[in-house]
Amino acid sequence: MQLVIGNRNYSSWSLRGWLLARRSDLPFETLRVPLFQAGSAERLAKLSPTGKVPVLHDGGLCVWESLAIAEYLAERAPHLWPADLAARAVARSACAEMHAGFQVLRQELPMNVRRRPAALALSEACQADVRRIQALWRECRRVRALDGPWLFGEYCAADAFFAPVALRLHGYEVPIDEDAAAYVATQLADPLLREWCAQAVDEPETIAGAEIG
Repeated sequence: MQLVIGNRNYSSWSLRGWLLARRSDLPFETLRVPLFQAGSAERLAKLSPTGKVPVLHDGGLCVWESLAIAEYLAERAPHLWPADLAARAVARSACAEMHAGFQVLRQELPMNVRRRPAALALSEACQADVRRIQALWRECRRVRALDGPWLFGEYCAADAFFAPVALRLHGYEVPIDEDAAAYVATQLADPLLREWCAQAVDEPETIAGAEIG
């Protein structure tokens, strides 16, 4: 398999796809296409039907959109979803909400791994997104069937989907409750997330503005 990603520093969806692939324990290689560079759109047009990342190639099959990538990988690596039926349903719901929602948070707190932590004044709409995220995390922990530091006890796809959120909350020093802070700390200590962040620091590209991918 080959996973096509964008800039590690900025592309939150690339991070989600990469974490899913790594946690699947399936063999794959990574192809990075820096975004918004000369020729990048043309390269992506040949690799992705939407021109966006991430996109997964498995032989002649192309899978795009992070939710579809999660489901495809989980067909071969079922541990990417919780084994418990109720927990699995909530995990899928949480991923779907993250995939489609929290637009204000995305705009006001763009992913930037290299950003030094510093507080930023948030709009009321962005604060509402942060409150909803904390409530969603509480619901995940409420239905989990296993003990452990992750949303459902053991790591699953939902944790991959919220890894970029943890980076944002940390990087912008967003005030959150004690339980949410503990979960953010768990994310930041994850060896795979630390590996991604270390590689992001070494990227030469700088893109002013916002999240991409």
